[in-house]
Amino acid sequence: MQAPLTPAYVLHSRPYRDSSALVDLLTLHHGLQRVVWRGARGQRRKLAPQPFMPLLVGMAGRSELKTLTQAEVAGGFTQLQGEVLFSGLYLNELLVRLLRTGDAQPLLFAAYQGALEQLAQDDRVEPILRRFEWQLLAILGYGFSLTKDANGQPVGAQQRYVWHASDGLQPIHDPLLVDAGLPGAALLAMAADDWSAAATLRAAKQLMRQALGVHLGDRPLVSRQLFARQPPKGDKQ
Repeated sequence: MQAPLTPAYVLHSRPYRDSSALVDLLTLHHGLQRVVWRGARGQRRKLAPQPFMPLLVGMAGRSELKTLTQAEVAGGFTQLQGEVLFSGLYLNELLVRLLRTGDAQPLLFAAYQGALEQLAQDDRVEPILRRFEWQLLAILGYGFSLTKDANGQPVGAQQRYVWHASDGLQPIHDPLLVDAGLPGAALLAMAADDWSAAATLRAAKQLMRQALGVHLGDRPLVSRQLFARQPPKGDKQ
């Protein structure tokens, strides 16, 4: 009996043998899956692996590397372009780097799908990226409190903090260091999912780079390098 199709998105693909491709998929029921997509680059291909396109896919195989047995478009979508395209590729690279193969993450799938829909409709990409980064950390079990510091005390709107991977937010008491810290008001706004203030976005970007960097390691993100080569419009990632 053929396994039921599962919703999926293409995160990354690269050529494989004559006309096939090795494709990293984010699937609803199986999480991250690498598949051999046969005929993906052939002249007679019916469907090519394309990022951000909602798919229904079937897979077969007992090893971590599956074979794609079926793929069909699962609805309409808006093709991302320009700055928004690089933001989408950034989300894809985060998922490929941080997810474990075969670990189903339905909440993360929904968060990713929501982020793509927002990127296609909204030119303010920073709130979308920061929200997704925070959701990603929380869903994968890497989250930490934004409302209480490392000592269990409530985060104060007028206090500034520094984040440590080992124990979370530490209040800054040295007046010579306070300007380098994260404002408590911004941390509380993040916790409330309020990304309207520029100060919140600046603090969130600093904090997310620190927190994600612990798990990404030293290898730089390719999508961030690609974005840096574009004409300057403000660094979003």
